[in-house]
Parts: sequence; C-alpha cells; structure tokens
Amino acid sequence: MPLKNPVEASIPVTSLHLDALGGISGDMFASAFLDVHPELMMDIRNAVEKMELENHVECDANAHGDGVLNGTRFLVRNEFPKASYHTPWKDLRRRISDAGLEEGILKNTLGIFEMLAEAEAIVHGIAPESVVFHEVGSVDSIVDILAASVIIHAHPNVQWFLGSLPLGRGEVQTDHGKMPLPAPAVMELLKGFEFQDDGEMGERVTPTGAAILRFLSERKGLSQNPDGIQRNLITSGLGFGTRKLKSKSNVLRVTFFGARRQSFSEEKLWVLRFEVDDQSPEDLAIGLEHLRNAEGVLDVVQWPVFSKKGRIAFSVQVLVETEAAESIIQKIFLETTTLGVRYHEESRKILERDSVEVEGSRVKLAYRSSETTAKMEMDDLKEVPGYEQRTYLRRKSENAALEKHGQKK
Repeated sequence: MPLKNPVEASIPVTSLHLDALGGISGDMFASAFLDVHPELMMDIRNAVEKMELENHVECDANAHGDGVLNGTRFLVRNEFPKASYHTPWKDLRRRISDAGLEEGILKNTLGIFEMLAEAEAIVHGIAPESVVFHEVGSVDSIVDILAASVIIHAHPNVQWFLGSLPLGRGEVQTDHGKMPLPAPAVMELLKGFEFQDDGEMGERVTPTGAAILRFLSERKGLSQNPDGIQRNLITSGLGFGTRKLKSKSNVLRVTFFGARRQSFSEEKLWVLRFEVDDQSPEDLAIGLEHLRNAEGVLDVVQWPVFSKKGRIAFSVQVLVETEAAESIIQKIFLETTTLGVRYHEESRKILERDSVEVEGSRVKLAYRSSETTAKMEMDDLKEVPGYEQRTYLRRKSENAALEKHGQKK
C-alpha cells in the first residue's frame, strides 16, 4: 500500500493527538496509524503469528472511504468469526507471556489487558485472576490489542493527547445480557476522562478502545489538555470503524505534530584576542567599554589569566563584523596597552530572533526548536530599585512578550 501521508523525516514527531470523531476501538486505533505508517503491518503480522491463535487469522489494512472522507480500515479475518469466546485472563496472560513477543510489545500487550481485567473485576465484583473475557477474548480483539501494542511501541518518546470522547447512547448486547452504553467496563476504564454527547446512538467507545486509552494515560502520560502540543503539523491519518453513523464519518483521526524547525542564519565574523598585564583594571574597563560601543563590535568578553613571570593579566576576546576588523584592531591599540592582537575568521549560526517592546520595556525573543525564550534588556531595569522588584518586572515583561509575540511569524 502506498504511503498516503508521508511523514517528513527531517521533522521528528514529538506529539500525537487522537480525535475520536466517530469513536475509538482497537481496530480504529490501528487503522488510523496504518493510514500513515502502513509499513507497521509487517510488525503486526509478526506479532500475531507469534501468538499462534487457534483459528487461521489474517489481518490487513485497506484503503477505505465513505463518500466523505478517505482513510484506512484494519481488517481481521479468521475461520470462526461468530464463535463465542470464554477466555480466562490468567490463561491468556500466560499465552501472551510465552509467545516470544519483543519486550516493548509484550509490556504494552499485557498492560492493556491488565487494564481490562481490572475494570471487569470491579464491574463484576471478582478478583482480576477470576476474570473471563468474552468479546474482548475473541481473536479479533486479541489481534486489535496486539496491533495497538506494536503501534505504541513504534512511537517512543512522544507526548500523547486526546480530544473529548463521544458518549454514545442506547444499549449493547453482551454475553452478560443487554448493557447500557457506555458499557460498565468502559465507564470504569475512563473515569476522569472528558466526554461530550453529540446525539449519535450506539457504542462509540469499545472496551478495547477504552483500555488502550487508559493504558496510554497511566503508562504514557496521555492528556486531554492540548496546551503542551508542539504545533508544527506534520501529517494525519484516518481510521475507519465498522459501523455507520447518521451525522458523521465513523473515523478516528491521529495527528502527528513535531518540533518547530530550528531556524537560524549563518555569518562570518572575526575573532580578536589579546592580553593586558600593565593597565589598571579601572582604566581597562573604560577602554573595553569604548570598544564595546564601537560600530561593528558584536561582543567583548574578558577573563583573568596568569601571564609571564606569574603576573595576573586579563585576556580579552572581541567579536567583530568582518568589514570592521581592521578599524577595531586600531581601536584596541588606542584603548589598551597591549602590544599585539591575534585574529582569525570564524563562522557562526544564529537563532532567529526578534526584539519587541512590552509596556515600555524591550524584550528579546529567540525561536528555538522546542520553545520560544524571552530575555528582557537589563538596561531597562537600571532605574528600578530592589532585587525583588526587578525580578518581578522582568518576569512580567518576558511572560507578556511570550504571550503576545511568542509564535513565530
């Protein structure tokens, strides 16, 4: 299957956002990610083969559309799709543990099933060891959870985010009889999650989908607060479910966000170096201030050193624009007692930056790959008395600058 939404390799994925427009189930979760990364299908098949499930099982990801949206649908086929399953959790856990799955995939698979077992135990008032899975113990559900485990394992070091979940209405038929929606196990798994009622009937969040979300919340830091998302949109995938909804497409969307591109310029400059051992610190400070204010000078730094005969001296470094180098060398001889200046040309990269004014204070903004930082011009604080007052005003100005101008233009 061709890659519908290629992820640009030069931008690392830092955040994943799940939008449960139609809802979320295990197969919808797999479908959404396979819409972007169909190459993960091979890893999913390998994991399924290692489980050696009783029925002949095939799984695939096919392009799918409903006339409104186009995406992917994850399909699981087995010889007895309508079979009734009664799978004790303790037996399934042993089979998963003995299947030879890769360690990360094994941990994810056991973790998701543990969430389900604990929820079912609470609902039915029994110990988790006594839980017997029915619908969730089916071949389809086991494959869905294996697929989700592979996908989660393939996305390490990312932040997970989730929009509000659709509530659903009505009843669902289970091996325990009719149950209200959301199903009791789903209600237990998703305590604390934000829901919204969009008026659509039917099951919108399945127990498998709920267990995946609870696992992501407890083990991977899934949040429904989107403030931490890196806002550089990379791509998105759409995963279709099996049901048809009246007013909308039954899809789960996953959106890939990355860190902002590091934006910088490159320039040539000259580095001038010299030492002074026979000029008073007071007079040298005046001379260096004159150098610092000279046209073409980018920076002046100094540090103490030991020179010949053990005398304490000062080593000075001056960064200058290329075209100003000769004139600044002459000025160094004018302002200091040094007898020689070493020089060479260097290259440097500079972050993209802005200078803005906030309530009369100047603030410098630097656009880094992961964030924007602010630094108030300290000269604007010279007349402010007291450390605490200066700190308060500096933080206030910097925060205001970030709030108003922090997004790169």
